[in-house]
Order: sequence, then C-alpha cells, then structure tokens
Amino acid sequence: MKEFFYVVLTVLGGLGAFLLGMKHLSEGLQAAAGGGLRKFMAQATSHRIVGVGSGVVSTMIVQSSSIITVMLVGFVSTALMTLPQAFAVLIGANIGTTATVWIIAYAPDPQMLGLVALGLGGVMYFFLRGERVHHLGLTVIGLGLVFLGLYFMAKGVAPIKANPDFSAVFTRMSADSMLGVAAIALASMVLTAVIQSSAATVAIAMALAQQGLIAYEVAIAALFGANVGTTATGWIAAIGGNAAAKRTALAHTLSNLLGSAVLIWFFPLFVKTGQALFPNWNAAETIQVGGRDVQAFVHIMAPIAVTDTLFAICRGIIFFPFVRQFCRLVERLVRQPENEKPHLSTLKIGAKISPVLACDQALLEIDFMKQSNLELLDCARKVLSGATENDKGPERHIVHREDILDNVQREVTEFLGSMMSKRLSWDVAERARRLLRLTDELESVSDECATVLKVVKRLHRQRERISDVSAAVLLDVHDRVTAFAADITPLIRSPRAPFDLEALQRRSSELHEFIRECRRGQLGRIGPEDPGSSIRVLGELDIINAYERIRAYYLNCAETLAGGKSGALKAAP
Repeated sequence: MKEFFYVVLTVLGGLGAFLLGMKHLSEGLQAAAGGGLRKFMAQATSHRIVGVGSGVVSTMIVQSSSIITVMLVGFVSTALMTLPQAFAVLIGANIGTTATVWIIAYAPDPQMLGLVALGLGGVMYFFLRGERVHHLGLTVIGLGLVFLGLYFMAKGVAPIKANPDFSAVFTRMSADSMLGVAAIALASMVLTAVIQSSAATVAIAMALAQQGLIAYEVAIAALFGANVGTTATGWIAAIGGNAAAKRTALAHTLSNLLGSAVLIWFFPLFVKTGQALFPNWNAAETIQVGGRDVQAFVHIMAPIAVTDTLFAICRGIIFFPFVRQFCRLVERLVRQPENEKPHLSTLKIGAKISPVLACDQALLEIDFMKQSNLELLDCARKVLSGATENDKGPERHIVHREDILDNVQREVTEFLGSMMSKRLSWDVAERARRLLRLTDELESVSDECATVLKVVKRLHRQRERISDVSAAVLLDVHDRVTAFAADITPLIRSPRAPFDLEALQRRSSELHEFIRECRRGQLGRIGPEDPGSSIRVLGELDIINAYERIRAYYLNCAETLAGGKSGALKAAP
C-alpha cells in the first residue's frame, strides 16, 4: 500500500509540475510576444498554405495548440478571420504542437535540465531588470517545470515494473486488434479532455513505454485519442458564444475526429514507419531512477514523437484540399441566427483566453457602444424638437438602449478585470486600462442622453414647454456637440488613423465657451413678465449642462486614445 501511494503521489506531482510548467511556458511566451503574435496570425492568412504555416509557427512559439485554438475562436467570432482561414491555421497548429513531444523525446537528463532551467529562469525573473527579461525568465521556469514533471512521472512509474500486481494493469492493454486500438484511443481522449493537454497525455504514454509497462503500439494508439481530446478546450471557449465561435470549435473537433477515424485503419503502417526511422527504438539500457538501476527503453520516445508528427501531417493532408467545402459543411451544421451580434460571452471569463485577444473582444463591444451613442444623440434631437409627441419610438429607444449600455459596461469591466489579474506585458495592460476608460466615458454619454429625455418629460408634467427661441438654442448646442462626437467616434475603431489631439482640444475649448454663452443667455431670459419662466429655464439649463458633460466625455475619449499626450498622434484602443 505504501508503494502504491508513492507511485500515485509521484506521478500526480510530476503531472502537476508538467501542467504548471506548460502554463508558465505558454504565458511567458505570449507575454514576450505581446501583440505581435495576434497581428501575425490575423495577417498571415492570405492563402491556405500561409495559414497552415502561421499555425505551425504560432503553436511552436506558445507551445500550446489549446491557446491557438482559443485565439482562433475569438478571431472568428470578432470577424478578424473567416472560418476557412481559421481552419487552415488549425491544421498548422495540430502540426506545430508536436514540437513539445520532440522536446520531451530528446531531453537527455530531465532532472538536470529542469534544475538548470529553474535556476536560470529564477535569476532572470527575480534579479534582472526589464519586462521582457522577466517574461523570458518565466518561460525558462516553465520549461524547467516541464522537465522536472517528466522526471517525476518517469520516477513514479518505475516501481510499477517491479510489482506484478501493478504492472498487470498496464500489460493487459493491447493494440493487437482494431478494437483494442479504439479502446486505448478512447481512454486517451477522455484523459486529454480532462487535463486539457495532449502533450501531458503523450508524456505519460512515453514514460510508461520507456519503462516497458506498455507496448510501443499502445503508446502510438494513445496518440489518436489525445489529438481528439485536446479539442475540448475550444468548446470551453465557445460555450455561450455566437455561431462563429461554435463553428470554429466544431471544425477543430470534427476534423480531428474524422482524421483519426480514417487514419486509424493505417495504424500498422504508422507503427512500422516509426520503427523503421529509428531502428534502435527497442534497445534497453540501465538507467538510474531514484538511486536504483532500472531497465528502460531510452530510444523509444523518438519514434513516438515522429509518429505523432506524421499523424498530424497526414491528417492535415486529408483536409487541406477541402478546406472551403469542409467549412461550408460546418456552417450548415451550425446555423447563424439572423442579426446575431458577437458578445463578450463568446469567450467566458474562465476560458483560456489570451489577454491580447480579450482586448480585441472588448473593443468590439466598445464599437457597439460608440455607435449606440450616436443613435441616442439622434433620438435626443427628436425629443428636443418635439418630434416625439406623435411618435414615442425615440423615447423608448433611449430608455432601452441606455439600459443595454449599462449592462455592456459592466460586462466589459468584469471581463477586462479578470484578464488584468493575469500576467500582462506593459503595452497590453495599458491598452486594457484605456479600454476600461473608454467604456466608462461612452456609458456616461448614454446617461446624459437619458437625462435630456427626463428633463423634457419633467417639463411636460409641469405643463411647461420649451420656447421656440430656447429650442433653437438647444438644437444648436446639440448639433455642435454631436458633430464633435461624430468626428471623435471613428478614431475609437481605427487604431492606425492619425489625429491631431491639440486641434481637438482647441475645438473642445471653443465649444465649451459657446455652451457657456448659451447658458448665460438662458439665465437672462428669466424676468418678471414671465413668472413661470424660472422653472422652464432651469430645465433648459439642465439640458445644456448635459451636453456640456457629453462634450467633456468625448474629449476624454480622444485624450485616452492619445495616451494623454498632445500633437499628431495615433489612436490606440
């Protein structure tokens, strides 16, 4: 019993270190890459071949096909990519993720490599200065934990070989028949879906094969299931999302499942190919594990790695000529509702979402807010002009849309807040803060439009009506503020468009002075000849003050986009 607990705790501890290492390795590489990875993936999709290549490179950079899958779900749901473009990248991601298996296969001494990497990464992370150096230090620490996880998993399974009762559990596994291969693949698929790492599943299979606890053929069969189980991450990202997100997740799962179902019939060929490329695959040597001599198949990992890569390439070859046809099939299976708008729920707060992609998702919601505000300003003008006496539609639209924008602001704040709790590069963190500020300013604009409506309705209840002279003044103020807002609004969604902040600030100051003059003029209308004018004028002043605040909110948006600097600048939401 004591030996059983030793095996379980050592293997689980090694698996935990491996998964934690993969997490740090991926996060460190993402942070070091910054927004460059997002731009590379979004732009390198001009052709299917380029898309596959970008998938291979991107996955090798972050060492996680799950992260790439989550990014692609977001790209498609935000219309940064089409489904065929994303599917081409997924084909490459399936190939690129096998790089992790090659690293595992050729680690000469996982324990020593792990300790060296932890020491080097610790020095970089804790003692050297520079944000990029810290991110690279975290990456090296993650790599060290991966190697130590491999070492402890191998150390944990070694005693099993000496215990007939334990070893019998594994030796019963057989890949001599198609039914046996399918059963092993199914078990591997479930394990991978649970731990959400195909690399960890393959690493466990490698450790068991190295100790001779499972046959080489069993380890190869596990590859078929691991490649299907890893697609579960895409579904986690797409839960509650729009049709585009679900299509991306379905395309990944369906392609891997169909590819495995087709290629499993060529299982003997994959087995023989790996053995032929590495003739010494079954050479046993005595190695030291935990202070004891253990017979291990030290060369068996290389043929497993090459078979994993060949399997991914063959699966890609099957689907590469039919990318568009396959995507059309997926689109038929997942219908898109009419007028569906992407929401932040496309990527849940708890999903494995890249912080850079989180900013892209939030920007999409902010784009909805800015367009809604222009609609609200148009409705406010109709309220001021009296056009709503016979048509209450604009009033209802203001009330309904203002409530929606309140919810959007809360959603964006919670979403970005959860992302900002992660390790972020300076530029991504600064971008997230700008987006939060923009969200607050735009939601405040909708509140002021609702204020205009409330004041007008209050005057009506008090049997007061805005005079023709005052109406002309208020509409003039409205038109000038709306024109100012209309010029700033496009900057929020066009990060490459240059603009002159100083010119906008001068224009805002002029508009501020104009509004002050209008306010003085309205106060001068109060007189003894009109006893009820004070109530009416106070209401009109409330409306003017609302537009003054709207002007300030849009100026704040411009200054936020410019980072608080002046001159000819670029908007950078």
